[in-house]
Amino acid sequence: MTFVLHASAGSCSLAPHVVLEEIGRPFKLEIISTDRGEARTPEFKRINPKGRVPVLVDGEFQLTEAPAILLHLAQTAPAFSLMPSGQDGLIRAVEWFNWLSGTVHAVAVRMIWRAEYFTASVSQVEPIKSKGFEHLKMAYEMINDRMSGRTWVVGDAYSVVDPYLLVFYRWGNRMKIDMQASYPAWSEHAHRLADRAAVKRALTTEGISLWE
Repeated sequence: MTFVLHASAGSCSLAPHVVLEEIGRPFKLEIISTDRGEARTPEFKRINPKGRVPVLVDGEFQLTEAPAILLHLAQTAPAFSLMPSGQDGLIRAVEWFNWLSGTVHAVAVRMIWRAEYFTASVSQVEPIKSKGFEHLKMAYEMINDRMSGRTWVVGDAYSVVDPYLLVFYRWGNRMKIDMQASYPAWSEHAHRLADRAAVKRALTTEGISLWE
């Protein structure tokens, strides 16, 4: 059975795209543009009523939300050991996923790139963006601190959490933050991932760069 991943180039769907490249199972990538509102069309909402990517279709099984998809892919390909190991590996993965998706993405990143989501007043857009950058700076400093002295995010091996964190690093570059100078420990992690063949293939397919 071939997976189908509904994605948008450079969005959080990049992480499951990387993992699909890692496990080597046949998959089809269906790219839409969230910037052009294609996730909110009636056609796409028949696939995902939330109007968001990613969506993974695995036969009759359909799944939304990047963290859930990443855990599902890790479980369906145990030979690749992409699930964090150890007694509390899964719990730590969920901890990272919940914070990155529910706080860093849904609050800080959205305040910067989708400020209008939080207000009906045009005059409030710039103050919301400014506050979003404050939240993002605190989060990114915490990530850099946690990555200090570490090779991978959870445990001692590469897991599905690592490409998810890479999405946020790339977004920092997209926001013109000097990621290399400001977050050196996290930058080392990003460079390790950039050397992985699966990451290179996903970036090439989506036509994007980690660094700009």
